[in-house]
Amino acid sequence: MTQKTILIADDEPNIVISLEYLLQRDGYRVVVARDGQEALDAIAAGPPDLVLLDVMLPRVSGFEVCQNVRENPALAGMPIVMLTAKGREIEVSKGMALGANAYVTKPFSTQELLTQIRALLGAH
Repeated sequence: MTQKTILIADDEPNIVISLEYLLQRDGYRVVVARDGQEALDAIAAGPPDLVLLDVMLPRVSGFEVCQNVRENPALAGMPIVMLTAKGREIEVSKGMALGANAYVTKPFSTQELLTQIRALLGAH
């Protein structure tokens, strides 16, 4: 069974550290991007199996990254989970309209997030 790769696109070091630990402990390979442009570059270099995408990112927003990915037919099936402190219905609607598979608001339960990831990737 090949190891699934998850891209964490978030600029908050504490969240990145905890997510990286959690996902690696669960058997995933983790790639980290600190801003939206890094996320786009990482996806172009080798598409991950799933993207955890913060909305509020420097340089290129998470919404723009999501839209950019969804406009590329080769990446159409890649699951995107928006992770954000912006939990108002308008932001959730925008994220889902742009093609996110799930929308998780911070603070979040790590167990619930792992359950979402496993569901989107299929149990590994």
